[in-house]
Amino acid sequence: MRVLAIIALGCSLSACALTVDQIDVPYQAGANLSVVEGASNARVQVLGDDGRTVYKNRVSVKKNGYGMEMADIVAKNDIPKTVAEGVEKELGSLGYSIGPGGVRVMVEILRFYSDFKMGFLSGDAVADASAAVKIIGPDEKIAFAKNYEAGGIEEQIQLASGDNARAALIKAMRNLVGTIINDKAFQDAIKAAQPKNATAS
Repeated sequence: MRVLAIIALGCSLSACALTVDQIDVPYQAGANLSVVEGASNARVQVLGDDGRTVYKNRVSVKKNGYGMEMADIVAKNDIPKTVAEGVEKELGSLGYSIGPGGVRVMVEILRFYSDFKMGFLSGDAVADASAAVKIIGPDEKIAFAKNYEAGGIEEQIQLASGDNARAALIKAMRNLVGTIINDKAFQDAIKAAQPKNATAS
């Protein structure tokens, strides 16, 4: 009887916690960016890769009123590709020329997950994201490598649902992309690794 009560509570609190939620997690750009000096002379192409070793097939999991894990929450879109497109979009906003012929930026997603922290009257959806970023020069050598982390929180939620996980994950994605593209060492490495005597068109 207690198990049935827990299942019933999970369904009532989480729009049926036994049903898998499929969510789209788009990249939403942050604040306007200032053009980086010398960026127009650098060409860059960004590619995404999935390096997750845990939670590769889901981005969160529903929980019932007792904090027990229920149905998975999965992303409909390709998360590594979406993050890579976000990085490329923002590099374009910084003034870099986008396309092949310069350097490649490899963005390998290591973690992209949202967990629900349950409180007495409400809870929070807490997302964290991390990526290993490499810049590969025209000689196919790694010119730069660094790991980045960021998070996002959707506060004071009532349901451990896909919609609330999505809100936190969107924030985490935006913050991760922002952390990468605003790193001056990353910006300088893109310019330094360009083909010699090459000027982006």
